[in-house]
Amino acid sequence: MDRIVPAMALVAVALLGGCVTIQEERITNMGPPTGFINKTMTVGGKQLAYNVYVPRQYDPSRKWPLIVFLHGRGERGSDGLLQTDVGIGRAIRKNPERFPCLVAMPQCPADSGWNARHDIIDETIARGFAEYSIDKSRVCLTGLSMGGYGTWSYGAAHPELFAALLPICGGGMTTDAPALAKVPIRVFHGGSDSIVNPTASRAMVDAVKKAGGDIEYTEYPEVDHNSWDKTYGDETVIEWILERKR
Repeated sequence: MDRIVPAMALVAVALLGGCVTIQEERITNMGPPTGFINKTMTVGGKQLAYNVYVPRQYDPSRKWPLIVFLHGRGERGSDGLLQTDVGIGRAIRKNPERFPCLVAMPQCPADSGWNARHDIIDETIARGFAEYSIDKSRVCLTGLSMGGYGTWSYGAAHPELFAALLPICGGGMTTDAPALAKVPIRVFHGGSDSIVNPTASRAMVDAVKKAGGDIEYTEYPEVDHNSWDKTYGDETVIEWILERKR
């Protein structure tokens, strides 16, 4: 029995060592987290929740496009989740294969709007560049309703950052047209929008055209305010975004 015990002990140690090796291999082979990832960032001394979608095939050894999505008024808050269940987040859940890119989804506090919180967008983009392998020449800004306004506003303030802008059912300042003319833009609006009149988008499109910009406008005649469902659900729209390069 004295000889058997050490032998059994050696077997146990060997098995344990094998388990450790297997476990180490599993840990080594695990890539970065993918899917909808809850994150936090500090802006203006306050901690804010936001979300980043990382595609299943994400590989940090190569560069990836980034879409920054600005939600509407109804998704403001502090949970970091509401904005993932409307617009582009919903489209991703339906057809994830159409989105071989990262999508950053900040959340605006309940007492503010995107035009006043460019600092949140600043930090969202900076975090994306710092934490992921992003192709800085393939960054697109898009948003719906309040986020559509934010897309016009932030895009005009930082045209050098973006390969494309895609505002949906929003509006902006026509005086921003010279800056916006530096970026390819596609604009979408429902012709029957009862919240934001489509004239808001039409005015911006006309102004950017007069400034010599590359801009295209799509108006869905029978669609109300939720024109984002048709827009983000259109595979050709997403393909257009991913093909843009600054």
